[in-house]
Amino acid sequence: MSQFARRLGKPGRKGTPADLLVVGLGNPGEQFEGTRHNVGAAVVEVLAARAGTRLRKTKARSLAAGVLMGAKRVVLAFPQTFVNNSGEAVRLLVRSYGVQEAHHILIVHDELDLELGRLRLKAGGGLAGHNGLRSITNHLGTTEYIRLRIGVGKPPPSQAGADWVLRRPTKADREILDDAVERAADAVEQLTVEGVERTMATVNQRRP
Repeated sequence: MSQFARRLGKPGRKGTPADLLVVGLGNPGEQFEGTRHNVGAAVVEVLAARAGTRLRKTKARSLAAGVLMGAKRVVLAFPQTFVNNSGEAVRLLVRSYGVQEAHHILIVHDELDLELGRLRLKAGGGLAGHNGLRSITNHLGTTEYIRLRIGVGKPPPSQAGADWVLRRPTKADREILDDAVERAADAVEQLTVEGVERTMATVNQRRP
């Protein structure tokens, strides 16, 4: 067992550890479906549908599904905590699926500081003021997990960022975000085959 895994406690079940844990951030509940804050959750739902399965309730305070992507054992998860408390579920997921290293975790989330529909993949780094990432970092004790950021654009001057991400976008913006969600799902699949560095080189150069 790695030092990272030992720090978080023994796995919740026996079996082969997951090669990659993909966590899409969002708020649970129908009232939040389709909001900017839930684009990460939309990505894992798309990936589950592509694999011919669906996310199911688990003891790790998440909806989750195990799938194969090539030769990789991948867990897709949507925490059922609110975004600001995502770390609680991620820590439980890490223990439940025996994740051995922080860089075996990919967090998919919305990003105000990126133009609408833009994707950015990075390993480690700062939190950029995202409370979901802050919670995950606090619970994991590290920032060395991978992030896939989906740009939702900045709000108008008259609107707070928190209100912006909790609202549903206009029809035109929705089309851009739907395309970004599909491209983000493509990026996750590419990452499982080609690794982080090569996927970064592809994803980070594309414009929406």
